[in-house]
Amino acid sequence: MTGQVKFRKKLTRLQFRQFIADHAPAVVVMEACGSASYWAREISRLGHSVKLIAPQYVRPFVKRQKNDMADAEAIVIAAQRPEMRFVEPKTEEQQARAALFRARERLVHQRTELVNALRGLLYEFGQVLPQGIAQIKRVSALLDDPACDLPTLVQDECRDLLAQISEKTARIEARTRLAKQLAEQTDTARRLQTMPGVGPLTALAIEAFGPTMETFRRGWGWSRASIHREARIGLAGSRRPVRRISGGC
Repeated sequence: MTGQVKFRKKLTRLQFRQFIADHAPAVVVMEACGSASYWAREISRLGHSVKLIAPQYVRPFVKRQKNDMADAEAIVIAAQRPEMRFVEPKTEEQQARAALFRARERLVHQRTELVNALRGLLYEFGQVLPQGIAQIKRVSALLDDPACDLPTLVQDECRDLLAQISEKTARIEARTRLAKQLAEQTDTARRLQTMPGVGPLTALAIEAFGPTMETFRRGWGWSRASIHREARIGLAGSRRPVRRISGGC
């Protein structure tokens, strides 16, 4: 791979697939974007060797304003670096498990938003509800109390929020059960669960999002490469103290 420019072409996705199919076997280097693993699998089936580079390793080699042509040139330059580390493409199974994990996390965030909306509404009428999903039962008891002095419209809104929270909880629990089943089906996830503090959800997340150990010479290399993934999926706690200030102006 010399990096010498042989042609410049702007292709659609269909044209790119045909271009790759007609081209002699070569090394194809791409930036590890959202669809990179899919295209890596497709290109590999056509007899090519595919390498993926993390975007943060490509960015220093962009010489001018960021665009597709400048990015392509930067990817080629970065791929020629002898110390460059490449990303292993994900399998379809890994991507499917990652989709399940993200779906569950999205539902958790949506439920948290609904709980906060309910707590805020009750707070406006002097009803203070502690944090935590387990405190939702207190709202149901409050609404069922004959002595409840909340306006009818507020009670109806609270019941509607409770119904939405219940629906989100059922969907979260369904995905949790499925995730636990999947965590028992892969050897990597089963071995990870033998470590103290690692449960089925954490094991499944590491198996779906974490890079393969074979691409690193030492364990700390895998750890450093996984930090940003852990932060995204909620496996790593804050690495700096959080200042909490209460007050008003």
